Amino acid sequence: MTLTKDEAGRESTDDSYTPSQRRIERDAFKRARSRRATAIAAVSTLVTAVVLYLVVVNAPGWPRTKETFFNGQYAREAFPKVLEGLWLNVRLLFICGAAVLVLGMLIAIARTLRGPVFFPLRFLAAAYTDFFRGLPLIINLMIVVLGVPALRLQGVTVDPVWLGGTALTLTYSAYVAEVFRAGIESVHPSQRAAARSLGLSNRQALRYVVLPQAVRRQVPPLLNDLVSLQKDTGLVSIGGAIDAVRAADIIVGRSLNYTPYIVAGLVFVALTIPMTRFTDWVTARMDRRRAQGGIA
Repeated sequence: MTLTKDEAGRESTDDSYTPSQRRIERDAFKRARSRRATAIAAVSTLVTAVVLYLVVVNAPGWPRTKETFFNGQYAREAFPKVLEGLWLNVRLLFICGAAVLVLGMLIAIARTLRGPVFFPLRFLAAAYTDFFRGLPLIINLMIVVLGVPALRLQGVTVDPVWLGGTALTLTYSAYVAEVFRAGIESVHPSQRAAARSLGLSNRQALRYVVLPQAVRRQVPPLLNDLVSLQKDTGLVSIGGAIDAVRAADIIVGRSLNYTPYIVAGLVFVALTIPMTRFTDWVTARMDRRRAQGGIA
């Protein structure tokens, strides 16, 4: 800070910052090191890509593999049909995702209820999570999609889309319930005690104090489960629902060329990568806030 004089002759302070020579040299060194690291990473990536390309294209079976899995004609034919089927996957993602969050939260709350009177609820919630976390998703889908119509129950839908969505919800609710339960139990008991001392009931303390902190802490794993759900919506095709995977399967069955599967896979990857990067960004942001003491 230096003292200067204005036009009236009064002294004023000059808060402009002038970095030292050492600071300038250190910043220049950091920038040079960052540019060097970026250049090395780019060259390394390019060399790796070239090596992999040469290994693949020089393989003895590459011509046949290229014709079977990377045929441009079948890719152009499959792309619009796969996109049309993808709309079903997107709708399943949003509907099942909302149902999973609600059901998972209810199960987690049931598992954390206190008192002997709630033992049946805690037992049923624990049995639910243990069963559906242990049951492979594809078997659950087969049981629901194929078994429910066989019962011929009055008023129960036999639509494979709804049945497949139900199976997805049952399985993912068990995983999400454990995520919520871990978040609830991570909140320090003093938070609940403080809420109770202010006159809040147990239900109010859970709703206004515990759950907001628990959900905020578990956002990254919840987003990871959402990414996994987005990919697994393709499994509803086993019941005959015309989604992206089934649309590709129809073309494969007619042409005996597997390029449509590659197209469907790339479409799912293109949809998943932004969600994955968003999850990483949220995780890093919350880690920075936690390190700075900005999150409970």
